[in-house]
Amino acid sequence: MDKSLNSWHGKLHLTYGSHGGKTQLVSSQNQAPLKVQRPFYPEGEAVCHSIILHTAGGVVGGDRLSTNIHLQPQSQVLLTTAAASKIYKSNGLQARQDVTIHIDSHACLEYLPQETIVFNSANYRQDVRIHLAVDASFLGWEITRFGRTARNEQFIQGEWRNYTEIWRDNQPLWIDRQYLPGDMAVFHSPHGLNSQAIAGSFIYLGKQISPQLITQIRQMWGENSPSAVGVTALEHGFLCRYRGNSTSEVRNWFISVWQLLRQSIGNRGNCVPRVWQI
Repeated sequence: MDKSLNSWHGKLHLTYGSHGGKTQLVSSQNQAPLKVQRPFYPEGEAVCHSIILHTAGGVVGGDRLSTNIHLQPQSQVLLTTAAASKIYKSNGLQARQDVTIHIDSHACLEYLPQETIVFNSANYRQDVRIHLAVDASFLGWEITRFGRTARNEQFIQGEWRNYTEIWRDNQPLWIDRQYLPGDMAVFHSPHGLNSQAIAGSFIYLGKQISPQLITQIRQMWGENSPSAVGVTALEHGFLCRYRGNSTSEVRNWFISVWQLLRQSIGNRGNCVPRVWQI
């Protein structure tokens, strides 16, 4: 029996536009199991909050998920997910997600999905490609837990790939290719996970970041944590990395950095999406 016949091929196409100072979802097309909730405006009409749903509950081998997001000029959008994403043990096929984002002039996307949990023996690849206009900006994070640690599960079989590319005027601003094979030696290696189950990345690209702000972000991290973190200044932004064992720890740090950036550059408040508080 062809295992791919039982796979999902989900699609989601979202287009946002700004009219009279209000950002609206002007076009939405979906194919199960992907869909988007009705937009809402907890911080005023300028910023549109949207929540992406995966109604199947998890991703299995052979699933193909495709998301296309377009922000027209002046649009201001915050996108998150309703719950943690679960990548189940593979049935012999690779599961794949492709995300393509276009951000037009003076538009800003905050792309903040909740945690991804990669089960042992999963085979998963995610490709994210972002195209920025000259004066557009993007802020996003990715938090991945390898293995169901509450069950003492480790990621020692399977394969995980996460490729991210951010381009402006056909020039690469940031290319990030991550690959982790499920292997006991790699899991415990200091060049792999170093026996820690969670990896996180936070990226901002858009405006120039001052050295003072970079220093402030570094000082937000507690010195007594056993987790490994880093903050790197980029030509048009900055990058934060995390490797540790606590989802709440990395989430709290990323949220603090996100809120600081909103206040310093975007002149916005600390409006935490309601779905994170459930």
